[in-house]
Amino acid sequence: MQTILTVEGLGKTFKHNRIIQDISFEVRKGEIMAILGPNGAGKSTTIRNIMGIMYPDEGFVKFHHHPLGEIPRHTIGYLPEERGLYKNVKVMEMILYLAELKDYPLRKARRRALEYLEKFKLEGKEKASIEELSKGMGQKVQFIGAVIHEPDLLILDEPFSGLDPVSQEVFKQEITELADQGTAILLSSHQMNMVEEVCDRLFMIHQGTKVIDGTLEEVKNKYANFKCTVKGRNDAALLEQVPSVQRVETNGDTSILYLAQDVHIPSWLKRLPDEMNVSELTIDRISLHEIFIDVATGRHAGNGTFEGGRERG
Repeated sequence: MQTILTVEGLGKTFKHNRIIQDISFEVRKGEIMAILGPNGAGKSTTIRNIMGIMYPDEGFVKFHHHPLGEIPRHTIGYLPEERGLYKNVKVMEMILYLAELKDYPLRKARRRALEYLEKFKLEGKEKASIEELSKGMGQKVQFIGAVIHEPDLLILDEPFSGLDPVSQEVFKQEITELADQGTAILLSSHQMNMVEEVCDRLFMIHQGTKVIDGTLEEVKNKYANFKCTVKGRNDAALLEQVPSVQRVETNGDTSILYLAQDVHIPSWLKRLPDEMNVSELTIDRISLHEIFIDVATGRHAGNGTFEGGRERG
């Protein structure tokens, strides 16, 4: 798969404060890659270095078919976390202005804009000013502006923020379709459920350094241990004595047993105590949201990180 973006050894320091260190990853054609991390982890700094808004102290950013250091802005789409449309400009004028900045044919841009406005349920809003739109509508317009010129690389910073569930679903479908058409997508979001549904690979930063890098399947296999949810009134002390249980969370009549890695579920089920009160029992893997919390809080600090599917200590 063709590599569209290469980030190698990126480092940035502000006033003796190391913001990011040795950040390296690739984004490939037709791939959706998530860059994740808690607030202050270094995600925005990494994106700003990619976009040339600031420049790294170490390392480099390389775009496919372009000289080192050159940022082909006409082939990049960018939806920033802080939205920034001119409020007194009409919707169609705003979109065409953004297309013109990318040297994209205006006749083609107008046709694509009308198609997107219809897709996003904004028909008839071409002549409305941005300030007349709701926050969600404005975000849809800015998304259209980010993709109107058919970019090779699309960078989305918190694209789902402020959207209602229906609009989130529309965005998710559009992002997936763009990837299917060959667009390389780098996506940053705190909404782990959406990330889990659309992304192929994950790159997580914590305190400025990489802690996870791998496909969704690799990350799940590495970090997503099984959990057992039991409905029935049970003493936590009893559940904590069950073999391979690392911790227990109890809420009323529901208990969640977090299991050790590589536990063999059929064998484990046979070792449950007879005195357990069970009206319902389910077993599944922990979610990406739970993995995010575990890594951010240091629960998996000793498990190593991924690089190309290989574990590193």
